[in-house]
Amino acid sequence: RKVTMTAARIAHGFDECLWIGNVDAKRDWGFAGDYVEMQWRMLQQDKPGDYVVATGRTHSVRDMISLAFSHVGMKLTWSGEGVDTIATDQNDVVRVRTNPKFFRPAEVDLLIGDPALAEKELGWVPSTSFEELVQMMVDADMETVQEAVDGGYAPPTPPE
Repeated sequence: RKVTMTAARIAHGFDECLWIGNVDAKRDWGFAGDYVEMQWRMLQQDKPGDYVVATGRTHSVRDMISLAFSHVGMKLTWSGEGVDTIATDQNDVVRVRTNPKFFRPAEVDLLIGDPALAEKELGWVPSTSFEELVQMMVDADMETVQEAVDGGYAPPTPPE
């Protein structure tokens, strides 16, 4: 939630910038509701099996950040590499900066699962796209921040 909550906080004027680690790491992000459906289908089987709970699709942290900020009305332009990577918005305000302390020493550059067996044996395929997932997360965090504003208190601080 760090990315989406920070985007929501920036959109509401509570933060200026998202500090992040490796924006080029790729992950297999999926919607919990899709995964619960897969688990339910596993439980319906007469014989237990081992299945990979994943989408089979990968997206970079940079992709997630760009989508999240786009959803709050900020088009990001990326520059630099590694720890010198930044992203500026349409007004040339730096909205994303990398910080070496957020780079993991044993970072895996690519994490992707293969749900082919679940599709074959369970008839399961994820129904929520990456774009829809990011939109849902941003919408929820925008609502949370707005509720805080309306209630007169500070919105939650995203995890470091």
